[in-house]
Amino acid sequence: MSDDLPDAVDEFIDGTDAALEEYDQGYADADATVSVIRSHLADLRDATDD
Repeated sequence: MSDDLPDAVDEFIDGTDAALEEYDQGYADADATVSVIRSHLADLRDATDD
């Protein structure tokens, strides 16, 4: 496990929260929001592979 994992988890949470907030405020549609969250999830998976 990488020493950067806690930072990666924090970035995932912050990025996901931001994407969901944009969706809740009507700035993004569901497809765009899911795409952003999947991107953040891929980054988190990459961090766990280190």
